[in-house]
This record gives sequence, structure tokens and C-alpha cells, in this order.
Amino acid sequence: DHLTADIPCAPPMADALIEGNYEHNTGIQILDCFKEKNLSYEEVEMVLIGNHGPFAWGKNAAKAVYNSKVLEVVAEMAYLTLQINPNAPRLKDSLIKKHYNRKHGKDSYYGQ
Repeated sequence: DHLTADIPCAPPMADALIEGNYEHNTGIQILDCFKEKNLSYEEVEMVLIGNHGPFAWGKNAAKAVYNSKVLEVVAEMAYLTLQINPNAPRLKDSLIKKHYNRKHGKDSYYGQ
């Protein structure tokens, strides 16, 4: 219900980016990751950065905290699923889109 895509994972930062304007370069790395994966920051309000950790945002502070918790829970569910069944199939794209759009889409009708 929360995402239209996998939680993006950006690679670890290159040393030149770390030694430069670190905070600015972290933001650029997030933007580059979203461009490369053709993701909307309005639909996927979270990202993982290699060797760093999670980033989450939203329209306000409460939404950013909520998205941070969503990221944590989704990551835990994925981890546990793979521990139980390393060959667990991915969700079908049609099911992912259905769950997202019924809650967030133009004609949304569902919400918990």
C-alpha cells in the first residue's frame, strides 16, 4: 500500500564525494539514484544509501517519521521472508500497483 517500487538502494559514496561537500553530495546521490531507477520522490519517500543507512521524507515531519517506520517494517518483512524461503517469489507488479492505487491513486477508495 505504500510504494510503487522496491525501496531504492544507492551505492556507497565514492571517496571524492565523502571528502567534498558531504551533505550536499548525499542529496545528489539520492537524486541520481531516483533518476537512474526512474522513480518519483513523491511516490517513493525513502531510500537506503550503502554504508550509511536510511533516509525518509514526507510532506511534513509526521509523514517523514511515518515513512521511516514503514521503511523499517518493510525491510524487516523482506529479511524474514528470505530467511523463511530464500526463493520466495516477488509480488506481481499488478498487485503492487493495485494496492498502491487503491490507497493513493486518482480514484482511491481504500485506507487504513
